[in-house]
Amino acid sequence: MCGIMGYVGQKPAAPVLLDGLQRLEYRGYDSAGIAVLNAEGVLAVRRAVGKLSVLASQVNSAPPEGVLGIGHTRWATHGKPSTENAHPHTDCTGQVVVIHNGIIENYPELKQGLLERGHIFSSQTDTETLAHLIEECLHEGLHLEQAFREAVAQVRGASAIMAMWQGEPDRILAVRLGNAGGIVMGHGKGEMYLASDLPALLPYTREITFLANREVAVVTAQGATYSDLDGRPIRKESQRMLLDPVAATKGGYKHFVLKEIMEQPEAVTNVLRGRVSFEPPDIQFEEIPFSPETIRSFNRVVLVGMGSSLHAAMLGVRPDPQEGDVLAGGLD
Repeated sequence: MCGIMGYVGQKPAAPVLLDGLQRLEYRGYDSAGIAVLNAEGVLAVRRAVGKLSVLASQVNSAPPEGVLGIGHTRWATHGKPSTENAHPHTDCTGQVVVIHNGIIENYPELKQGLLERGHIFSSQTDTETLAHLIEECLHEGLHLEQAFREAVAQVRGASAIMAMWQGEPDRILAVRLGNAGGIVMGHGKGEMYLASDLPALLPYTREITFLANREVAVVTAQGATYSDLDGRPIRKESQRMLLDPVAATKGGYKHFVLKEIMEQPEAVTNVLRGRVSFEPPDIQFEEIPFSPETIRSFNRVVLVGMGSSLHAAMLGVRPDPQEGDVLAGGLD
């Protein structure tokens, strides 16, 4: 699950983005990045692999100027953890910038068509297709909101998306498709915040608006306007959020243990993310320092655990162990 953060207002955007991403660290990530756009349309993108502190060190050494920006922590789906695959992603011109939580199910077809039309990709991600689709729509003469809708309408799957463009350096576009994480907007005085989850926003504001499925938001420092994917206006009212930051991280559950139990299917998905490659088909276990030949030479593996960890280890054990089986041992 990725963490996404956006800001437009009066304050320098970079510190706000880093602070918000830090509050989303519990979601897990393997890389991070931010993009900041100033009033003159100058775009600065910073990306790094590993912990957020690596990105923060890079940003703090050369802070990008601007009061509008978006940030992202990535949990890899398409493409291994790398600087090239870290968000944000840009188009061929370097003027469109996109961050994304979710999976674009039809990205192979979209990417192939874009390649045939002359686009050059710099990552292995499905997300980058969005930047190039927006680029094409802008070249047709559409303004950013129209181009954003046209591009998003071409994708299948559940996604939460934010985008900016140098040509309109006063706004962030956001859309929610399905249930691949949410997009929450926080209302301030002369400023707006966007995030994938409440804890990133609550230190700044308690006036909150949630995007629903197939809803688009155009966000400026003065506020946000909402519509559906077909461009029909939607009236949405903000609500006062009473949860404190700790309660918000529980996601509405009574306690963290119950939250962890309910998140087990998602945890299994996260284990696979970044380890399954679609282009070309492959499974990668970079943390395992053994060659395939060495692994095939093993004739005994012992897993040691206690409680539910022991139960998980026992799933692969037969009642009559044979040579080459995995054996589980318990600790009380």
